Formats: sequence, C-alpha cells, structure tokens
Amino acid sequence: MTARYTIRHELKFTYEGAVTGSVITLFLAPARNLNQLVRSFSLGTDPGGSIFAFTGPYGNRGHFFDRPSLHHELHIRAFSEVDVVSQPPLPESIGVLSWTSLESAICTPQQWMMLQPSHFARPSSATLKRFMKEFGIEKGNTPLNSIQDLKAALRVAFVYAPGSTSAQSPIDHILEGGRGVCQDYAHVMISILRSWGIPSRYVSGYLGPDSIAGGHNESHAWVECWLPDAGWFGVDPVNDGDCDERHIRVATGRDYGDVPPVRGVFSGALDSKLVTQVEVVRQELN
Repeated sequence: MTARYTIRHELKFTYEGAVTGSVITLFLAPARNLNQLVRSFSLGTDPGGSIFAFTGPYGNRGHFFDRPSLHHELHIRAFSEVDVVSQPPLPESIGVLSWTSLESAICTPQQWMMLQPSHFARPSSATLKRFMKEFGIEKGNTPLNSIQDLKAALRVAFVYAPGSTSAQSPIDHILEGGRGVCQDYAHVMISILRSWGIPSRYVSGYLGPDSIAGGHNESHAWVECWLPDAGWFGVDPVNDGDCDERHIRVATGRDYGDVPPVRGVFSGALDSKLVTQVEVVRQELN
C-alpha cells in the first residue's frame, strides 16, 4: 500500500529578551529511500537568511543556519509532501533464525555500533534490569520472537502520557514511573534488544493517520532492528505493531540525541520558550 502525506512542522522560539544571534541544526526533512518518495520539501525562517543542507554521520539529511541579527523570536517552518510504501513482509527464514546464527552474521561497523550503549540507551542500567525482572522480560527462543514479545510487553508495562517526560529524560523516568512518550518507549526497547545482541537503532519521523478523514499532530519515534535476510526493519512499541505506510521516516541514530528535530544555541538572553506545531494530513491517491 502507498500513502501520500503533506506535513507541516512549525517551531517558534520566544526569547526572554532580545538575542544577538541564534545557531540552529534541524532534522526535519523526510528521508529519501526505497520506501519513501519525497515530492517536495521546503524550509523557511523568520528572521530570514541562508539555510545550508548537510549529510550527518549516520547518513541523515540535516539543515543548518545562523541568524546573527537582533531578534526576539525565531520562527521555523518546514513543509513536506511525501509518498510512503509499506515495508515488504519479513522473510519466513528469520522466524527460525537462531541466536548463534545472528551473532555470527553481525559483521559491519554500523551493526556493531548499534549494539553499544549510547546516551539515552544503556543496556547496563540497574533500573532497567529491575524492570525486566519485574515484568518477566527475557530472551525468547529466537531473536524474532524476542522482538515481538518485547514490543507487546512494553505496551502493557507503560502508559503513553504526553508531557510526562522531556526530550532529555533518561530511561529511568519511564521505567520508574511507567509513563512516557514514543522516544521513551524506543529507548527502553533499544536498550533491551542491544543487551540481547540484536542491533537496534532509533528512528525519528511522523506517524500518519489511517485515512484521509483523520489527522496526527505530533512527531513520532520508533525502533529499527537488524536481522540476517531481513536487514533493518521497523517496529513501533507505542502501538505494538510493525511499521507500515503510516510511518514517515526522517532520520536514524543511536538514540534521540543523534537526531533531534531541532537543536540550537542563542546569545543575549537568559531563557527561551519553544512551541511546536505539527500537522500530518493523508491525501487520497488517484
């Protein structure tokens, strides 16, 4: 199945006083790959000025700009139109893949990197080990069964609660409180999968609605796992499902810290407030 989306993502920084400069890095452009056709992408700011594109260390398309003039607010507006095709079904062979076969198949730097601890995904966390024991989360007979069972277990263990954590929250917050958002679910799942020896990475993007009558108004995050014969494939622990044409991919990294939608610094004021608005609309294909 193929779906077409228009995405409007606006960010507004309001500064406590006048600032003499803002330097911003963005990961807002939908990825171009075999499952996504980016029909258009535009990015603008107020105050205006040059915007520079770059390719990050994990192959993500990002943008960078600075605004050295005096300003009290900074508006960023991104608009995308993208077609997304559902991922093909997983090959039957990975259903019987053994742990030994998985270990022997891991051979690239990217696969090894996605087994290592990162800032928000720490397999050695004592709090994580207590959580796994409390909910009976452990390796299954095969890697694929373990991924599927873990996805379902996190849906039961956690309550999706916007505002309960922040972008900088460690996984301990959701593990202890049981409440979090998509990036928290993703960080916990990645941490556990890496502890089991399954290469796993963080994906930022958007979740499109099921139909043209619906709409989603926030960013989304999920997990990609690597298994032989399948390669990298997405799973969504918040929705306890596999990724499909609703999952609009922007960037991948070790965790949120590698691919935040916006990151920046400013000078000349003590504090700032960020307000974000996202609108994802599904269009009917002719």
